[in-house]
Amino acid sequence: MLPATLVLSGCVATPQGGITNSGSPSELIPASASAGAPTTSAPLETTQASNKAPVYWIGRSNDNVFLYREFRDVPEQENPVTRALKVMMSQKPLDPDYFTPWQNPKKLATSISGKNVITVDVSADAFNSNVDAAMAEHAVQQLVYTATAAAASAGLIDSGQQIQVVVLVDGHTDYVAFNHVRLGSPTSRGVGMVAPVWIIDPQEGTSVDDGTVRITGRSTVPGGKLRWEILRVDGSVKAPYLNGTAAAASDTAQSGVFNISASLGPGNYEVRVSQLEAGNPAQDLNVDTRGFTVK
Repeated sequence: MLPATLVLSGCVATPQGGITNSGSPSELIPASASAGAPTTSAPLETTQASNKAPVYWIGRSNDNVFLYREFRDVPEQENPVTRALKVMMSQKPLDPDYFTPWQNPKKLATSISGKNVITVDVSADAFNSNVDAAMAEHAVQQLVYTATAAAASAGLIDSGQQIQVVVLVDGHTDYVAFNHVRLGSPTSRGVGMVAPVWIIDPQEGTSVDDGTVRITGRSTVPGGKLRWEILRVDGSVKAPYLNGTAAAASDTAQSGVFNISASLGPGNYEVRVSQLEAGNPAQDLNVDTRGFTVK
């Protein structure tokens, strides 16, 4: 894990003037952003029979900041949405490249209405971080993505309808989160928030059996070309081991999904996946990395 000081340095900034509404965030991806930046929200998670909760974190890619998802072990006795948000607010990401500005709250409760509206009621101490306006909007969207993902994964909502999240603070609306975002309005998943390239499996620090190892992920460019590389890790030394190219799926059912298979023996590895920019094949665009062990 990154030291706490480094994690905070990724999100601490001098507060800027102006307050935005959670239901209408400002444009966070500039029009001049590099090709491959996401233009839609991530597909809603599907129902799964598992005690693993989908949790979103914040990470940097090139000059932008995006949301990345991990699946985390959680106690089964709690409300699925509440337990996912507890992980988001009180634990650290598995991947040291990710971080979160949220703080562990004294109180947290959630409920779901019949109209696909998730209500989150959290105490004000969850916002005890000094972040700039853009990071505050990402943090609110981090909560929205995690809450909707957990509800969908548990089969608690109708994924065929729009899902919104209302955030209350100590039971009240109109709280200004991180001194920048006014809460209380029904809020949907924001456009342009998810990572352009995102390795889903294996997760950071996990172990897999030797032989054919399958690496899966998602790109925001359906049918787009990807470059991948696997490094052999020995202590602090990383040596190139295998590399190649892949294409993200273009069909609607698996839009943007990619799969990579590699034959690996026991050892520690890091996989790197990036988008290939048209006209500039030498540049690795929107790199995501993942460390894992083959046993």
